[in-house]
Amino acid sequence: MLPFLLLATRAEDAAAEDEYAAYLRYGGLEERELIPVRLEAAPLPSLDLSRYSGVIVGGSPFTSSDPPEHKSPVQHRVEQELAALLDQLVDLDFPFLGACYGVGTLGSHQGAVIDRTYGEPLGAVEVELTEEGLQDPILQGMPQTFTALTGHKEAVSSLPPHAVLLARAASCPVHMFRIKANLYATQFHPELDADGLVTRIDIYRHAGYFPPESAEELMAAARQFTVTEPMAVLKNFVARYAR
Repeated sequence: MLPFLLLATRAEDAAAEDEYAAYLRYGGLEERELIPVRLEAAPLPSLDLSRYSGVIVGGSPFTSSDPPEHKSPVQHRVEQELAALLDQLVDLDFPFLGACYGVGTLGSHQGAVIDRTYGEPLGAVEVELTEEGLQDPILQGMPQTFTALTGHKEAVSSLPPHAVLLARAASCPVHMFRIKANLYATQFHPELDADGLVTRIDIYRHAGYFPPESAEELMAAARQFTVTEPMAVLKNFVARYAR
């Protein structure tokens, strides 16, 4: 099997390692089948896409909709590299799954409006599949409504006409969409369980997602969540595109 590529941008080793382990676990992948590249640490190397089954973009502390002057040089570089890569991926209709930050990257690339209108706090949200979502192979076997974990400052407030809306929530109207046949982005985290959310709350308590003094309360609440359905997105993506 050709490996999948995981593009990560988490500078904290604990967060990056926990994210990678989650993609392995819920994607049913061995380490040789998921190659991690940490874009915050070094420029994206030249890629031969014929050597990969698909590309996955994990979550990120970067916020696409921030004004340019508020972005670090590293974020500017990462955004430019991902935009150039997406030029190729969209042209080829190459298998792509972007989780959370994937909405900002793929959405921005395709002309969606990305802003802070529909940000959601760290926690659980009820997601509903659209009619198109119920028919999509990446969402095969999932119930029409399910609980997912999320936490984001920005989201899509308007999709371009050629994007297919697959999932939504009352608090955020675009939770998953598709471009062409094979490029997907989710606002919820398909790799995240309660333990993973506790880890991220602890690591990102000073990142502006929530008041730092509320971290312990949020971690206690997170431990009460039982989230199992979103992981099917990863399982289905791997099963469909592994080659």
